[in-house]
Amino acid sequence: MASSAAPTLNMRQIVGSHDILFVTLDTLRFDAAQRCFEAGRLPTLAPHLPLGGWEKRHTPASFTYAAHQAFFAGFLPTPARPGPHPRLFALDFAGSETTDANTFVFADRANIVQGLADLGYRTLCIGGVGFFNLANPLGRALPDLFDEAHWSPSFGVTAIDSTKRQVALARERWAADDLRDRRCFTFLNVSALHQPNRHYVPGAKDDDLDSHCAALEYVDHALAPLFEAARRRAPTFVIVCSDHGTAYGEDGYVGHRIAHEVVMTVPYAHFVLTP
Repeated sequence: MASSAAPTLNMRQIVGSHDILFVTLDTLRFDAAQRCFEAGRLPTLAPHLPLGGWEKRHTPASFTYAAHQAFFAGFLPTPARPGPHPRLFALDFAGSETTDANTFVFADRANIVQGLADLGYRTLCIGGVGFFNLANPLGRALPDLFDEAHWSPSFGVTAIDSTKRQVALARERWAADDLRDRRCFTFLNVSALHQPNRHYVPGAKDDDLDSHCAALEYVDHALAPLFEAARRRAPTFVIVCSDHGTAYGEDGYVGHRIAHEVVMTVPYAHFVLTP
């Protein structure tokens, strides 16, 4: 059962006064996320979710690159219920119908990353999947929006401890002298849910929904030090969501970049961490 909506917040009061942490759980399906919540397997994330669990939303795209282009333009996953649904962030453009008094609107920018930089935020990208691999031009397209971008094979889809290493880097940067007294917008693309994920189930030979859930359980554990560090550093507004899901044989489909329900339906949450 899907949760109630995420709480309504006035982003005009949050932007500028809070650090912002945006975590995309790449490829996480809504049904897997909700299953783990209901089974009590998410001790780090669950306290920040409404009583019913994750909010069910529809992603703007079926694969990583397109979804993140939309996210960085202010189009986060849309609540899976009739709207309208005002957005947290928006770019100033004629005809926009999803802004209200609580929406923070960036003028004269094509993405929210550079909009936040204009306001004095240091923008950090800690990549995960291949679309954040800085070794090729396509992999640099999204990271190049940020003041600084980080990627290594140890953050990628084949590394069993990828999230732990990404979190360690985020904590290291937050503690650095150059960021001590500066607001940060930190984007973390978690790769662990993406295929291959069978290494999170001992002896498993194939990826399936069980290994997908096991990967989320690992990620939940790895995120605990990140949230702890955020609390110590500053009031932090956090967005945690998936960019798209993935199919494990439903209706004959495997993978994503397809408009199947298990791909287009994603979990979402936002909340504030206070010192």
